[in-house]
Amino acid sequence: MDSAHDDPTALRRTAEQVAGQAAEHLRELRAEGAARAVRTKTSPTDVVTAADTALENLVRTRLAELRPGEIVYGEEAGGDPTAAHWVVDPIDGTVNYLYGLPWYAVSVAAVRGGEPLAGAVVEPASGRVWSAAVDGGATLDGTPLRVGEETELAQSLIGTGFSYRADRRARQARMAAGMLPRVRDLRRAGSAALDLCAVAAGWLDGYLEHGLSWYDWAAAGLIAREAGAVVRVPGPPGAAVAAPDDGLGADAVLAAAPGIAGALTALARDCGAGEV
Repeated sequence: MDSAHDDPTALRRTAEQVAGQAAEHLRELRAEGAARAVRTKTSPTDVVTAADTALENLVRTRLAELRPGEIVYGEEAGGDPTAAHWVVDPIDGTVNYLYGLPWYAVSVAAVRGGEPLAGAVVEPASGRVWSAAVDGGATLDGTPLRVGEETELAQSLIGTGFSYRADRRARQARMAAGMLPRVRDLRRAGSAALDLCAVAAGWLDGYLEHGLSWYDWAAAGLIAREAGAVVRVPGPPGAAVAAPDDGLGADAVLAAAPGIAGALTALARDCGAGEV
């Protein structure tokens, strides 16, 4: 922490404010039909709507007003991740947004030296606001969050997700098929940020996915950790930090209630997570 300017509580308020304004604007854009203007990125199934671009522009503008001179790294317009002060995903769950499903979110995280200090995830369809600050706990609409207390992996509900690349999706499906008989069930909602927040709330006992980007987990991973979850993430882009040597694979993101975190890690490893 360099100064009061980087106080996590103040950064949290800024993240909540900007993400909330973006979520409100997204509701307006949906009414105007912005979800129907679509292009693709890494594959024919990896879509970007006009709303994604418009929303990131709005977030960048508001952050420039509130935090002049601070560097933003975003999903759509990129930026320098090694110098970033803010990490932004304008719509996490764009395919859900495109199809009219309600599980998508705006994610804004404040980072310093690649480490998140504060963040907010706002779900436009419901208005829910999740947020956290380092050593300040995590909340949902102002109510403190705490992860679940499950200790039996066989009774645990686990979230996951799949790549936009068909070859990797097939490997992920094989891993999921191996895990499925040994947990209560698997869920695939389509928004990594909301899945991580669900772990924070105890709505999921654990979550595992490969291939996520920094902006997918920067805010929500902090929310899960501050709610008491065991959280394992890759280093941010460009960081000289090796992935944990746990056999899950370099780009795995895992969050779990402490009572099942070790067992979930072992199960995923046994089911081929390191080869995904």
